[in-house]
Amino acid sequence: MTISSNAAGQAATNAGEFSRAQQVLVGGVNSAVRAFRAVGGIPRFIARAQGPYMWDVEGKRYIDYLQSWGPMVLGHGHPDVLAAVHAAVDRGLSYGAPNVMETVLAQRICKLFSHVEKVRFTSSGTEAAMSALRLARGHTGRTKILKFEGCYHGTADSLLVKAGSGALAFGTPSSAGVPADLAQHTLVAQFNDLDSVQVLFDQHGPDIACVMVEPYAGNMNLIKPAPGFHQGLREICTKYGTLLIFDEVMTGFRVALGGAQELLGVTPDMTAFGKVIGGGMPVGAIGGPAAVMDKMAPLGPVYQAGTLSGNPIAMAAGIATLDLISTPGFYDTLGAKCAQLVAGLNQLASETGVAMCAHSTGSMGGIFFLSEPARSYAEVMRQDVERFKKFYHHLLEAGVYLPPSPVEAFFFSAAHGEEQIAQTLQAARDALRAL
Repeated sequence: MTISSNAAGQAATNAGEFSRAQQVLVGGVNSAVRAFRAVGGIPRFIARAQGPYMWDVEGKRYIDYLQSWGPMVLGHGHPDVLAAVHAAVDRGLSYGAPNVMETVLAQRICKLFSHVEKVRFTSSGTEAAMSALRLARGHTGRTKILKFEGCYHGTADSLLVKAGSGALAFGTPSSAGVPADLAQHTLVAQFNDLDSVQVLFDQHGPDIACVMVEPYAGNMNLIKPAPGFHQGLREICTKYGTLLIFDEVMTGFRVALGGAQELLGVTPDMTAFGKVIGGGMPVGAIGGPAAVMDKMAPLGPVYQAGTLSGNPIAMAAGIATLDLISTPGFYDTLGAKCAQLVAGLNQLASETGVAMCAHSTGSMGGIFFLSEPARSYAEVMRQDVERFKKFYHHLLEAGVYLPPSPVEAFFFSAAHGEEQIAQTLQAARDALRAL
């Protein structure tokens, strides 16, 4: 059976593959957003990807602004990354023992992030965030954590919590299976609202182990921080002896070589990494000062382990990727191209009179069906979702693949160029006129 045919040897279709998948996979997918529930319709089953493009099982080509949710900053199938992976595969798929490439990649990260003296690799961003919370609690001896409504840090129980009553209280579970008693240790504030943070610290400051935040929120669409917001978080955390954790799983090596903290000029106590440092392979990491990191096993009492952590294939892909993106001018060029696309989208919205806008930071972008970019989760939820759905499917039919949700950022890669920008803007022009 080829990837473009089914078990009976017939030509594959997205609808047919989705029907078949639903018989053996929960919802037909392995990550909820892939099911297209937020936009409606049939998910596209991808057969292959190269450069700025993906092809589905029906052979249709798409300009890809998903980029595997961020890690493909070089585009799909960069020859240098593939060569590194192929060489690593020839040496074995997994060891369950130390390998030299773990050290090499960790050295790259430590060099680029001033506060990172030691690194612990994991197999996913979710695992990195979960382990960072445990380490923060173990280091401080405190139990409570503070997060922000709309920020996503993976599926650890403590982080699947939404704002409580009045949005200035203990959180409540946002997923079945999360005990209410556990959620009571999670405080939820509002992104870009320092007052909401201070109120919680006034009430619970001595008990708060850490504040975890996406420095540029990417999981409620792209939300930029208000001027002074992260500086204020840094000051509050320092005052109360609370660890400030930047979740740079999405922004790290995406918005700048030194992550969002380079752009903001704010140094956290710990950083969670993922996505780009694996070059497309499953990977995550925690980095921070030795005084904090050494509280983790085998040196300290905070247990963390994983058979596939530091997997040699992921390490090889990550080293090759970081080598390539460290080229002088890489991020200037990448950010300028993404900004060019965003400017074109805003011009089209103005010409057609549709209440839509876009903005970007580095190679991350956001599209809102609002008159101006949202600054909080509440504003994101006020956008015209039905218009977004229609816009989304117009673009999809025209061969442009955006994230299938109005609350997700999109991603630009070094493989995208003038041709892809022009095609995308033409598709957007047609879609907005139809709206």
